[in-house]
Amino acid sequence: MDPTQQKALNALESFVLLSKSATSPRSAADLVNQATSAPNTYVFAELLQTPNISALKPAPSEYSTYYTLLEIFAWGTWADYSSIPNLPQLSEPQVHKLRQLSLLSLSTSPSTLTYHHLLQALSLPSVRALEDLVISSIYAGLLSAKLNTQAQRVDVSSVSPLRDLRPGSIPTLMSALDNWNSRCVSVLEDLENQVREVKQKALVRRKKEERDEAAVDKLVTEAKKVVPVNPLEKGKVSGGKRGAQDSGTAVGEGNDEMELDEGRGLGRMRGPKRGGSGGLKNAAKRMMG
Repeated sequence: MDPTQQKALNALESFVLLSKSATSPRSAADLVNQATSAPNTYVFAELLQTPNISALKPAPSEYSTYYTLLEIFAWGTWADYSSIPNLPQLSEPQVHKLRQLSLLSLSTSPSTLTYHHLLQALSLPSVRALEDLVISSIYAGLLSAKLNTQAQRVDVSSVSPLRDLRPGSIPTLMSALDNWNSRCVSVLEDLENQVREVKQKALVRRKKEERDEAAVDKLVTEAKKVVPVNPLEKGKVSGGKRGAQDSGTAVGEGNDEMELDEGRGLGRMRGPKRGGSGGLKNAAKRMMG
């Protein structure tokens, strides 16, 4: 349980016990004033359900208004109090607490947390008074928030579960939860579809890369088998060697020419070897590209 909520329930417990002895309308009305004025009492549903407090509802208007006041502290707002005539006059602690509780209810939507809207909804005289109210609510543990003075807005990150549920609000709450669940399911389905699409595209791309690589390897293998030896160079080298052997000449001008021919022939024969299979493979890739 939230610590602030537990603290509020503990603070209310003594008033629930006192309600057993509040047998007259006057004493029950006084107990309502005490409970709504006491520090740390922010939940009131349990007190509303006690027999002697519930008896205020059908009592004469002099006392029944205290039951209405307690309902406003349980789940209403400052606007509710201001719109209902003939309610009991509030003390300063009660005014401050009801405005704090109203701030919690208004924190459900960013549109209701602008300075302009809060000043009107809480009947506050100035921005300074509003900021003091927010700061006191933060220190009391009622909410976590920051004052955005530049945007003239209260940025609320979390709210303590201190407001009681208004009678008949369960169906509305269930509908809101169902809508939220539907949106979550829709978002998850969209994410799953996107993941499947990305995986499918990656698979297609990988298979294409594998096919291209296999084709390149095949072309390189076939190219190695069909590369011919230059017949002219082969003839020059063979003829030079046979002429030297047949004539038996000493080392001289003829041998020099043969050696030059051999050097040129061998140099040209080495040309394809320098490139190796890498050159063929790159050429095959360019052809496929």
